[in-house]
Amino acid sequence: MNKKDKLLTIGQFAAMHGINKKTLMWYDEIGLFKPAAVNPENGYRYYNYYQSPILETILLLRELDVSINEIQNFMKNRSAVNLKCLLEEKIAKLDMQITHLQAIRTTLCTHRQNMSTLLTMDLSEISVVEKEERCLVTVDIDQNTSFEQEVELITAKTEKYQLGRLHKASYGSMISVDNLQSGCFDGYSKLFIEIPFLPYQAGLHITPSGKYLRAFHKGDWNKIPKRYREILNYAEEHNLTLHGFSYEMGINENVIDQIEDYILQIEIPIAE
Repeated sequence: MNKKDKLLTIGQFAAMHGINKKTLMWYDEIGLFKPAAVNPENGYRYYNYYQSPILETILLLRELDVSINEIQNFMKNRSAVNLKCLLEEKIAKLDMQITHLQAIRTTLCTHRQNMSTLLTMDLSEISVVEKEERCLVTVDIDQNTSFEQEVELITAKTEKYQLGRLHKASYGSMISVDNLQSGCFDGYSKLFIEIPFLPYQAGLHITPSGKYLRAFHKGDWNKIPKRYREILNYAEEHNLTLHGFSYEMGINENVIDQIEDYILQIEIPIAE
């Protein structure tokens, strides 16, 4: 007799597939997966080798959180076409979950980097750093845009890009270098949202890759112009040409209780 025709006990078959034999008993009871043979005298269930691929398919679908009802419907109409359609649907869902987890990981890494920066930073320091190109979602504002309007604009954008929760992105504001150099330190023109793994598409703001001036400001918002004057003086003393926008983002909101401890990170592109 071919070895593959040999019957296996429920314990052997369960062990071969890394599951509990009670699972096989339950699958039999609900009609999802029947044994190859049942001993009429003692009711013992037996399985054969050829049933393994079918059981593995069921176990795979269960691992993908496919419901028992869905699997039962598939088993009643089992075909290559139906399996292909079912797997394509689950792969698409799995891809979304992977992207979601990658986005959360990126957010966690950003928070970790911010905490590392907080522990080692010199608030008075102005430095040159390398930055990669990023895609930002932006909303236009001006000096007449109220806080309530800003909230509405940000909310609309988060809904458009299906963020769901605010922690899934980083937020900040932008002011043009032209405004800074002309002394218009309250001339903010955009708010930005940085969404992890956002693919390039028309209408997004692209931050240039390359060198940036980085500085920090702590506390009183009214003293930000003074900090910007220090940054502009530093650039002039070191023959650095700034261009584009200054990107401002808070880096310690989740570990402070009062606005006096708020630390703003400022990054401005340097022209090559």
